[in-house]
Amino acid sequence: MARFRILSIDGGGVRGLLVAVLLQQLDELVPGWRRGIDLIAGTSTGGIIALGLAHGLEPSQLRELYLNKTPLIFHDTFWDDVRDFGRVIGAEYGIENLRRTLDEVFEDTLLEDLDNRVLIPVFDLDNEDSDPMLRSWKPKLFHNLPGPDCDGHRRVADVALYTSAAPTFFPSVDGYVDGGVAIINPSMAALAQTQDARCDIDGRPEIDEVSLLSIGTGKVLSRIEGDRHNWGYLQWVRPLIRLMSDAVSGIPHYQTSQILGERYHRMDYAFPPDQGVAMDEWQANDRLVRIGEQEMRQVLDETAAWLATQWT
Repeated sequence: MARFRILSIDGGGVRGLLVAVLLQQLDELVPGWRRGIDLIAGTSTGGIIALGLAHGLEPSQLRELYLNKTPLIFHDTFWDDVRDFGRVIGAEYGIENLRRTLDEVFEDTLLEDLDNRVLIPVFDLDNEDSDPMLRSWKPKLFHNLPGPDCDGHRRVADVALYTSAAPTFFPSVDGYVDGGVAIINPSMAALAQTQDARCDIDGRPEIDEVSLLSIGTGKVLSRIEGDRHNWGYLQWVRPLIRLMSDAVSGIPHYQTSQILGERYHRMDYAFPPDQGVAMDEWQANDRLVRIGEQEMRQVLDETAAWLATQWT
């Protein structure tokens, strides 16, 4: 029986709505299962959901947040495109509406005030180390676990903004960008955090005492045909973004599944080729709801069965 339970949520922009719907469905299938969560990890849109859950929001409230706010957050105008030459010399969207939404939801709540332990990856563009030989960019894991590197004093709204400041979509904030550039799937980071001696976890769990539920935001089955591609920057830029996203999501899935075995379970949806939902495609909100409520019934039933044996 699990003694330490982790919920991990991937990044994916507006596709976070799918996660909110799935969580709502799971609550109906397995009432009370979220009361056993010891750590919630989330990157980008998954970070917003993780922080929302730890703040006491219900999945139904997160669902309404996505339905009501994503059209505003991802609002673009013709003049924005003219000014930025599309996305060539500037971010696609301003960050003010996202910032305002997060401030409304979390106000001045601090990480240490949350009801759950959380782990939120971001990417620090400059660690400002006093030693010039160590100064560099690097991933940063914001968390409220007790210990010398605890970030409990940080505002939840700020951390949520940092982890969702996706390059090309939004400008950076305070030197941070979306954690998804390095850790779009935070499951392995969360598992490793439970073993970090700097964190003062009461009765630190052994690996065989951890169960982890990982939830993705949907992936497109993509490929590049042919044996040789003599491409340059312009040819690689579009497929490379998706390629790297799939890579940094798939590797933690493999690692965590190998370490935890049957105590690890992942929910995700495979979009048909050429039918994916872009990170800013809020016009697909109704489709995402339909996928979560109708097309993933078997996945939900399998997850409920896993929760019954490996979690509750």
